[in-house]
Amino acid sequence: MSAPNPHYRCPLGRLQPERADPEAVKREGWREQGILVISPEDERLDWIEREFIQRIGERLYGRRAGRPSVAGAKDGGSDRREVRHD
Repeated sequence: MSAPNPHYRCPLGRLQPERADPEAVKREGWREQGILVISPEDERLDWIEREFIQRIGERLYGRRAGRPSVAGAKDGGSDRREVRHD
């Protein structure tokens, strides 16, 4: 005969935050703050849109680690301009 296993809920469990949906956070950031978060690998984008996002990211922030450059690939990206955020 087995005894019922009582379920004990730890009071600390209430303090753990719920995991937010990344798409909901992106949507809210765009609608409320005007901040756009886009991955160049987002499957909802067509090829031209992905290239456009990749080039903007490289121009503003430089080349991603482990990724070949799209803009300036033949000359190593020497056409990149330094962007200052003062």
